[in-house]
Amino acid sequence: MLIMNYKCRSWDTRQTNIGKFTSMITIDPKSIKTGQFHRHMLSAVAPRPIAFASTIDKEGNPNLSPFSFFNAFGSNPATLVFSPARRVRDNTTKHTLENVYEVPEVVINVVNYSMVQQASLSSCEYPKGTNEFTKAGFTQLDSQLIRPFRVAESPVQFECRVKEVIETGNEGGAANLIICEILLMHIKNDVLDAEGKIDQNKIDLVGRCGYDWYTRASGNSLFTVVKPNQKLGIGIDQLPEQIKRSSILTGNDLGQLGNLEALPNSTDIENYKQREEVKKLTQVLDSDHENKQSGYHMAARELIKAGKTNEAIMLLLLCE
Repeated sequence: MLIMNYKCRSWDTRQTNIGKFTSMITIDPKSIKTGQFHRHMLSAVAPRPIAFASTIDKEGNPNLSPFSFFNAFGSNPATLVFSPARRVRDNTTKHTLENVYEVPEVVINVVNYSMVQQASLSSCEYPKGTNEFTKAGFTQLDSQLIRPFRVAESPVQFECRVKEVIETGNEGGAANLIICEILLMHIKNDVLDAEGKIDQNKIDLVGRCGYDWYTRASGNSLFTVVKPNQKLGIGIDQLPEQIKRSSILTGNDLGQLGNLEALPNSTDIENYKQREEVKKLTQVLDSDHENKQSGYHMAARELIKAGKTNEAIMLLLLCE
């Protein structure tokens, strides 16, 4: 097993010492056991969405199993890809893969918190021909365009045609990329908001992490990040040095400031300065000469947390 300790220079925006060294390990995937690398990789590439795949064999026997090597890859044509990888421990293939070669159709059901334990149960390696719908207590729902059943309990179900299977290798751990075209998407009404969009709190999805860990994508775990889209952010490099080198502001804070389209002009700053609440705040901050800059930066960070990035940058620029 090749794991080497080495020193790597990194920019830690939480420290004034930009050249701080951090200790890391380096792993060559080909120099350690596949299972060991598999566990490292899955703990780092996470959380991963779960494809709860429903297939049938040529005799019509249903099969149901979850796969976290899964994601969406296009919307025109609407494309999902998941991978029932070859088993690491004994290099055998999974019934799902065998089934799509026989019947190139699959329903990809999404997994939410209310069904995650049942979905996990269905991943047991039951003998071929065992109906995991029955074993895991799920309800079979007829599909409209394909033969495999939908999972009635799943909030979203995709009826898919398998377009291609790409085998990346023939050893344990090798991926089998099943490329699917979505024919129909079914969405339960109770996960929609008033505008007909999927409400992330209502759908309450889960993601797979390393080992036995999962994550729940709802409640306090959800947050928004404003996309630049058409506008160009000024970039962190355009921020004044005293802001970039702050010991208070984090990389995330600087990223939000760098997403501004422009720094405020002198008129904007002066108008902000004349606001009564700003006068009171700066009077308090200016009175503590020893900790003045830290005080301004902490106050600005609270504004950033509240989504008031424009106010935050103006307050920071008031700190001389």
